[in-house]
Amino acid sequence: MAENFLHFMAFQAERRIQAAQKEGAFDHLPGEGKPLELEDDNAVPGELRMAYKVLKNAGYLPPEIADRKEVNTILDLLEHCEEGAEKVRQMQKLDVILMRMKNRGKRSVAIDEHDPYYENVVRRVTILKKGRR
Repeated sequence: MAENFLHFMAFQAERRIQAAQKEGAFDHLPGEGKPLELEDDNAVPGELRMAYKVLKNAGYLPPEIADRKEVNTILDLLEHCEEGAEKVRQMQKLDVILMRMKNRGKRSVAIDEHDPYYENVVRRVTILKKGRR
């Protein structure tokens, strides 16, 4: 019975969509004729993509992406931090996160030496370390 209801609802939805198309409801919408902006989830393993998308839509981030976000936050904090002890603490935290990202292995968005993101992190940390002296 539930299956019949779902088929009925799908049929009704399709009928309404077709009627709206005939009336021109979808004509001249913003972005018409432009390519869709699809998310690049190539770095996420295929078997995890749907789960990650559901989590993202619910406001949660996969650990790999959350780590990258946290790295950027720490780097921003380091750029504006003047207290030496706080800089050291943030750099230690950064080391832990980068190690965790590296140890995550092939199933992740872990960074390696050939990743432009890795080069950016190293460059920013090097600049910060030089500024600390």
